Amino acid sequence: MHLATLDGSRYTVVPGSRFSLKTLGEVVAYASLSAAQLARAVADSPPDAADFAAGSPAPAYEADLFRARRSKAEPLIAEGLSNAAYHLRRCIDHCRYTSSGIVRDLKNHPEHRPPLPRLTHAQYAALDKINRGGARRYAHLRGSRSIRADDGSTVHPTPFALLEKHRLVRVDTQGASLGAQGITVTAAGKFVLEIQRPTAKPPRVPGTVATRDKPDVRRR
Repeated sequence: MHLATLDGSRYTVVPGSRFSLKTLGEVVAYASLSAAQLARAVADSPPDAADFAAGSPAPAYEADLFRARRSKAEPLIAEGLSNAAYHLRRCIDHCRYTSSGIVRDLKNHPEHRPPLPRLTHAQYAALDKINRGGARRYAHLRGSRSIRADDGSTVHPTPFALLEKHRLVRVDTQGASLGAQGITVTAAGKFVLEIQRPTAKPPRVPGTVATRDKPDVRRR
């Protein structure tokens, strides 16, 4: 469903998007290979014991047969799990290639960017804090709420309200425990952090003094 959405999105007309879409296809391929190898490992695993009535011990020949099957299956299972882990690592690499490629293409071609809010300093700081370590929202008596980052600091509700409104953050309302809801930064939020990152002023060269431009005054 997500692939179909991306295939029909505006991103397909962005110059350079072919590379990211190709790496996304590799993600699907590696994930499928890994799933197939995990299924093969399960199929190679022998059943525990023959079907006997509860409390009845298995005959000796059945126990010997099970040990022989397990001994034969162990290297096959180990190989399947190793291959599955390898393809999952490749899947992770191509996920990173895809996400970095999409960010790069949208930075180079701003005319194709989705509508995103221009954050104030306080809003950007709140989003950056959540992105660094996550945060949780707590419900209190009388309906009040508070947001606390994982480092123990408080996130002000006013900038957070805009982040939530524009879906730059995601609140986990399903997995809430003891009234705490986990908060993570969405892909749109990470993109805003990337393109609106404050730039540092260039350092002054030691030994130089800033001077003002003087008008060109000529005496006659």
